[in-house]
Amino acid sequence: MAETTLESGLHAVIREDPFTPGSYLLVVDGTPQSHVHPDRPEELFFEYVNRMGHVIDQLPAGPITALHLGAGALTLPRYIEATRPGSRQQVLELERGLVDLVREHLPWSKAASIRIRYGDARETLAKLPTALRGSADLIVVDVFGGARIPAHVTSVEFYAEVAEFLAPRGVLLVNVADGGALAFARGQGSTLGYVFADTALLAESAVLKGRRYGNFVFVASLGDLPIEWMPRLLASGPHPASVVRGRELRDWIAGAAIVTDASSTPSPPPARSIFQVRPGRGDTGPT
Repeated sequence: MAETTLESGLHAVIREDPFTPGSYLLVVDGTPQSHVHPDRPEELFFEYVNRMGHVIDQLPAGPITALHLGAGALTLPRYIEATRPGSRQQVLELERGLVDLVREHLPWSKAASIRIRYGDARETLAKLPTALRGSADLIVVDVFGGARIPAHVTSVEFYAEVAEFLAPRGVLLVNVADGGALAFARGQGSTLGYVFADTALLAESAVLKGRRYGNFVFVASLGDLPIEWMPRLLASGPHPASVVRGRELRDWIAGAAIVTDASSTPSPPPARSIFQVRPGRGDTGPT
């Protein structure tokens, strides 16, 4: 086990996954944030990351330009390098200590073109080179502080800034966590639908119905998402799966208000029973 206290005061731990030999979990403040198999980076473990991987697989063949907001243990950058070698990737991460911990104990390929930029995701986005604007085939927004999404990366103003870096046929993936009445997730759907021309939602069926807390993957583009993607994504799982778009997505959003900088709030915290990993030092196994 390797651990550190981050600049934010959160506690980060890398520990072996006892159920999947050769793989590791990154746990931040008691919340599992990444799962990595260093020798088989093309294998994705978490349900929502699998859904993101299936979308990435639908992009045109060959290397891509990708921008990741939030590093974790670099699960998706490793996946892209393994499945699309030669891709150019930029990763924005607030916690330098987190990347240092991952780099030391779960190093990624030195051949990979992965550049890490440190700082708040939104502030660092504004400082990226002008040449990157309009060039990203893929943007992944997966920003969490512990178990919650910070408010300032949930607004229409934020997503408009993100959209400036997306290529005309590029795809945005957003990881959102919510449960219960799903007010936060519905607000994110409304906000993304305002900024982008086409949006779809991928989720496990029980999560989509608010029966349990979980992850939603929003897929958005400045143009139309290819209609042939939808049955492929549904068939790809993990199952039970739902792929929602068009009128069905508008009905699911149920008129939720667009989130602005003035009205934004962090995502709701999960119940303590959701992530049964102790954040304290010396005991980070399941409770």
